[in-house]
Amino acid sequence: MMVEEQVDLSEVFMAHRSQLRWAALKILGNPERAEDVVQDAYLKVSEAAAAFNIKQPLAYLFQMVRNLAIDHHRRAALEMNLFENEDGGLHVPSLTGTPEAIAISRQHLTLIAKAISELPERTRRVFELYRLEGQTHRVIAAELHISTSLVNTLIHEAMDHCRAVFQSA
Repeated sequence: MMVEEQVDLSEVFMAHRSQLRWAALKILGNPERAEDVVQDAYLKVSEAAAAFNIKQPLAYLFQMVRNLAIDHHRRAALEMNLFENEDGGLHVPSLTGTPEAIAISRQHLTLIAKAISELPERTRRVFELYRLEGQTHRVIAAELHISTSLVNTLIHEAMDHCRAVFQSA
């Protein structure tokens, strides 16, 4: 009966480290990122080295590095797509602090305050509790002793009224 010899993955890894790095570099095209992948692979190897017996340790290591490099490449591509235009908004002038923007904001607030003041008392109170105080439908219903569906209806009525006043101006 032949006994399989336990191979130390860490030793195989260290003996072929430069080849593993080259494999990662071919996928990633960046030496620093390739080095990061090889270090990640080594950490995985050192954590799981004695966990199981591997029949082809070098092939296993190359596959691990390849998979990590592909994951790293995909993550970098996703991040590039997500944050590619992040600096694009840096040179757009802000209209929030201009006198014209401040005047427009004040006019809008005046219109909304007028619209809210025109609401019936209960509708106004529901709207204030919901929009200004951030209360849930259930809490408002309990406080005012009405149903949650009525709370929802009153909020919609208030929003529709505010929208109508705002658009008519």
